[in-house]
Amino acid sequence: MQSLEALTRDARALAEGEIVITAAESEVARQMTVCNACRYCEGFCAVFPAMTRRLEFGKADVHFLANLCHNCGACLHACQYAPPHEFAINVPQAMAKVRGQTYADYAWPPALGALYKRNGLTLSVALVLAFSLFLALMLSLRGALWDAGGSFHELFQHNLLVSLFGPVFGFVVLALGMGAWRFWRDVKPATSGQPASAPAIAEATHDVLRLKYLDGGHGQGCNNEDDAYTLSRRRFHHFTFYGFMLCFAATSVATIYHYVLGWTAPYELPSLPKLLGVLGGVSLCIGTAGLWSLRKRRHPRQGDAAQKPMDLGFIALLFLTSASGLALWLSRGTPALALLLCLHLGAVMALFVTLPYGKFAHAVYRSASLLRHAVEKRQPNPIGLGAD
Repeated sequence: MQSLEALTRDARALAEGEIVITAAESEVARQMTVCNACRYCEGFCAVFPAMTRRLEFGKADVHFLANLCHNCGACLHACQYAPPHEFAINVPQAMAKVRGQTYADYAWPPALGALYKRNGLTLSVALVLAFSLFLALMLSLRGALWDAGGSFHELFQHNLLVSLFGPVFGFVVLALGMGAWRFWRDVKPATSGQPASAPAIAEATHDVLRLKYLDGGHGQGCNNEDDAYTLSRRRFHHFTFYGFMLCFAATSVATIYHYVLGWTAPYELPSLPKLLGVLGGVSLCIGTAGLWSLRKRRHPRQGDAAQKPMDLGFIALLFLTSASGLALWLSRGTPALALLLCLHLGAVMALFVTLPYGKFAHAVYRSASLLRHAVEKRQPNPIGLGAD
């Protein structure tokens, strides 16, 4: 915990318009200075080529590099200065601490980011229960809680769902947009403010969609609980990411069906919304179950232990959303339909509300950092050392 003297110093600096460097940011700057002298890991991932273009590491540079890091762990196991060496170089852990800080720093509004950072898993469970109970109460007052109807659209009308989820979705887009804009504004000077060209955008998009830097820099994968390489983390991330995108695509297509083509729900197989939703739900279940297992087994030096509740909370919400959605589809015509519908909608609502403040934010900031890296590498090396 910071001392009163340190807090007073930081408050005075903020009041005077100075840039306050936190302890976590100072540690990243220290480690990058050592790594810049060594350069053994220069070919591992995007962090180290970006590092060699700097002699000093200010706040914007640290935020940029921390979100460029994919926490693959390769540099930790390769480093001759890793603990117990007196230099105590642990780049994945130092970067993870700053990344967690950026989720809260760039969150909008900031108070919600700080709350979720401290109580991620507990807050996720509490939100699911609160929203689910609220929806169950709505059905109970109508005497429909034990309704064995054939479709959940008979329990909650389309316009009611739109009125509930529309404002929440709008808030999520606004909050994520504000966070992304603030992050981009701050890290842009770290790359001399160069505009993003079409080739840079194409490269960054390619790296994002392939999760390029989860291969450890050598193609054999990440380190998890030991120094053995595994591609499991990359594969489960792919299941999770593309499962989420398939579910989002299913909702988007269903929206077009309803408002443009006039085709009202429910949609059954082999309709496109149902096909996309089922594939996405199964993919999400596989990906999140795998990531949960890997996260529970990961070595404590790989990342920041303080972020574990936040990480597990996000994974749990994704799994519960996908699993309850699949269960809801299979429960049609049974007394369990209404309760499963309340659970599913509660999980979706909780997921939406927490998206801008937890692990999902790293996808936004990491994509922005990959784009800045793609822009930067096309510029002349500002310190004239090494090859571009």
